[in-house]
Amino acid sequence: MLHVRVISPAAHADDVVRIADASPAVVNILRVPGAALSPRGDLVEFDVAREAANDVLDELSALGLRDTGGITVEQLDVSLSAAADAAETRAPGEGDDAVVWAELSARTSADARLTWAFLAFLTLATQIAAIGDVLDQPVLIVGAMVLGPEFGPVAAMCLGLLRWEGRVILPAARSLLIGFAVAIATTLLCALVGRGLGWVEPGMLESRPLTDFIVHPDKWSFIVALLAGVAGILSLTAGKSSVLVGVFISVTTVPAAGNAAVAIALGHGGEVAVPFVQLGLNLAGMLISGTLTLLAQRTLWRRFGKVAVVRGTGGHGIDRSPR
Repeated sequence: MLHVRVISPAAHADDVVRIADASPAVVNILRVPGAALSPRGDLVEFDVAREAANDVLDELSALGLRDTGGITVEQLDVSLSAAADAAETRAPGEGDDAVVWAELSARTSADARLTWAFLAFLTLATQIAAIGDVLDQPVLIVGAMVLGPEFGPVAAMCLGLLRWEGRVILPAARSLLIGFAVAIATTLLCALVGRGLGWVEPGMLESRPLTDFIVHPDKWSFIVALLAGVAGILSLTAGKSSVLVGVFISVTTVPAAGNAAVAIALGHGGEVAVPFVQLGLNLAGMLISGTLTLLAQRTLWRRFGKVAVVRGTGGHGIDRSPR
């Protein structure tokens, strides 16, 4: 279940209640006239089954509440209510299969911002990966994959490509480009310092049987990236954070960046371009499959998951025929 809190001008509060009451998937409707002080208006709250949230949120947004009030959506982890159970039963499909587009847009937008935290995590992950490359330690490579935050901008670009919104695609692409540039440059500088101190030597990159897969991109690299893109988008839309960690571990974007920095620092010119090919394959694969996954989810839900409320039945008459 999702909990929706609406601040509405008094003139539209009746419409908000009507929209909520008309949906068979909405329960626990609460209205407090004049409760909102800034902006001034009525407070309306209710719970809605995740599967039916998009239609309700679209109708509320059509009232212009984004400008005159506000709509807040929260995930409810526990709801001990027979009415809520009944609402979920009346809603179409399963909650894990439903994409709440407003939620996905807000989440990917936040994850794609170029912040100091994003740069710090990506740089730290790239440096750990570089050390793993030099020492031929898969444990460090896996740790770097988990730490890397690069899937956030990738997911935002997938959503932007689906909707063909440049205002979403460009900032996310900028975060990736600047993020990896800063991470590689910082790791290169550290590697040069390490070489000057005698901590790393060119010969350390000659034989790396355990991590050699990073510098040998092939069809399997692209296939894994495609699969990871699907899994990553599904984990975001279903709210499965544990699955998203598995996506991070499966794709060698950060290790490739770390290997590129080390190769430059240790003078392995022939190996410099290969990690960038690996990085490009991974990003391209995730973008393609992630966008197609969102397209499939939107198409299938529109075809099989639509529920039309039969007006005049108190919100309990449902037409389950495909739209």
